Amino acid sequence: MSQSFAVVIERAEGNFSAYVPDLPGCVATGESQEHVLERIRAAIAFHLEGLADDAQSTPVQRTSVATVTV
Repeated sequence: MSQSFAVVIERAEGNFSAYVPDLPGCVATGESQEHVLERIRAAIAFHLEGLADDAQSTPVQRTSVATVTV
């Protein structure tokens, strides 16, 4: 079963970082936006495996992301 989670990507000095608000502590960095998306996808899978191993339920997605132009 696939799940979707909101991911926040931030540009930093020289790289990108990403985090998942609904999975505290689930973070990744990468050289490009595409690279950080690959790495956060792997981090999410690893995080969910850890929750399952610890017999914890998967958090419900509560966060959504939108871009607003002003």
